[in-house]
Amino acid sequence: MKRLIVFTFIGFLAQLIDGSLGMAYGVTSTTLLLTFGFAPAMASASVHLAEVVTTAASGISHIKFGNVDRDAVLKLIVPGSIGAFAGACFLSNLPGELVKPYISIFLLLLGVYVLFRFLNNSPSASENRAISLSKKRSVSLGLIAGFADATGGGGWGPIATPVLLSQKGISARKVVGTVDTSEFAIAISATLGFLISIGWEDVNWYWVIALMAGGIIAAPIAAWLIRVLPSYLLGVLVGGFIILTNTRTLLSTWSVDPTIGYAIYLVILAGWAAAIIFSVKKQKQK
Repeated sequence: MKRLIVFTFIGFLAQLIDGSLGMAYGVTSTTLLLTFGFAPAMASASVHLAEVVTTAASGISHIKFGNVDRDAVLKLIVPGSIGAFAGACFLSNLPGELVKPYISIFLLLLGVYVLFRFLNNSPSASENRAISLSKKRSVSLGLIAGFADATGGGGWGPIATPVLLSQKGISARKVVGTVDTSEFAIAISATLGFLISIGWEDVNWYWVIALMAGGIIAAPIAAWLIRVLPSYLLGVLVGGFIILTNTRTLLSTWSVDPTIGYAIYLVILAGWAAAIIFSVKKQKQK
C-alpha cells in the first residue's frame, strides 16, 4: 500500500512538472522507477502505459485553457509515433542490466540539458506567433524525439520543447501545450511497441494505475499553473532532481565507494541550490 501511494505521488509530481514545462514526465517517472530497481524496458513500458491516460488528460486540459497549436500537433504525431514504436522495439530486445547504466547516462544528460536550458533562458509567455514547422523539420524532430522518448523513458518533451521554443516570437505556453497534447500519440505507439516485444505478463498494473491516478489529478492543475508559475524555476528544479537520482543509479551500478558517493551528492546538491538562487536573482533583475 505504501508503495502504491509513493507511485501515485510520483505520477502526480511528474505530470505537474510535465504539464508546466512540456517535458519531464517520462524522465522523472522512469528515473524513479529505475531507482526502485525496475528493468529499463519494464520501467519505460510502465511509464508509457500510464502516459496513455495522463497525456490524454493533459491534452484535454491544455486545449481547454487554449494552450495548443493544433496544426503543429498534427504535423508531429505521425513521425513521432513511428519513432516511438521503433524505439520501444529496440529497447525491449536489449538485456536489462546491460542497458541500465546507458539509459541512466542518457537521462542524466537530459537532466543537465533541462537545467541549463531554463537556467539561461526564460521565454516570454506574451509572444503569440503560431508555431512554424516545415514538413522536413516536423518529420526529423518527430522521429528523433519519439525514438529518444521510448528508449530513455522520456525525451519527447526535453527534445521537442526546446527545439520549438528556439523560434522567436513563439508563446511558451503554446509550445508546452502542443508538446504535451501530441505526446498522447507517442505514448500509444511506444506502448504498442513494448507490449508486442515484451508482452502483458510482466506489467504490474497496480503500479501503472497508481501512476495514472497521480497524473490525472495533476493534469488540469498543471495546465492552469502554466499561466501562473515561472517555468524557469520549475526547469531548474526538475533538471537538478533528474541529475541527482540518475547519479545515484550510476554510482550504485558501478559500485562506487560510499564516501566518494556522498561527496558527489554534496557537490550536486550545492550546485543545484546555487542554480536555483542564481535563476531567481537573474529573473528579479529583468
